[in-house]
Amino acid sequence: EDHPDVAGTYNNIAGVYAKQGKDEMALELYAKSLAIKIKANGEDHPSVANTYNNIALVYINQGQNEMALELFEKCLVIQIKALGENHPDVADTYNNIASVYAKQGKDEMALEQYGKSLAIDIKALGEDHPDVADTYNNIASVYAKQGK
Repeated sequence: EDHPDVAGTYNNIAGVYAKQGKDEMALELYAKSLAIKIKANGEDHPSVANTYNNIALVYINQGQNEMALELFEKCLVIQIKALGENHPDVADTYNNIASVYAKQGKDEMALEQYGKSLAIDIKALGEDHPDVADTYNNIASVYAKQGK
């Protein structure tokens, strides 16, 4: 019951529920997964960060942007500590934070976070990577919303 493989299974099932829009079921299983991961690996493990990220994505779907931002920030702290500042997972989290800011109309904050994501991805993955293209697209979307 407390094995990391069980946590992974809870996480995977929660992901299916999230895709189906069954947010409460997803959150319940993500919480179980998180508890096991923390017990098995400690608070500062990348798998814990991943689950915080997944929960935050559900919160975004529910319009709970502030809750999502809190969890993305927790995720980011763990990732930087465990993986280093220039890891692609860190870039993904900056991108997720930026998307919340963009939804909230906080365009300058969004652009700042997208910029961090872009710099990491270019350095880690190269200019031609699809993640780099996605971030350029996200930046362009903010500018388009501004009429630029």
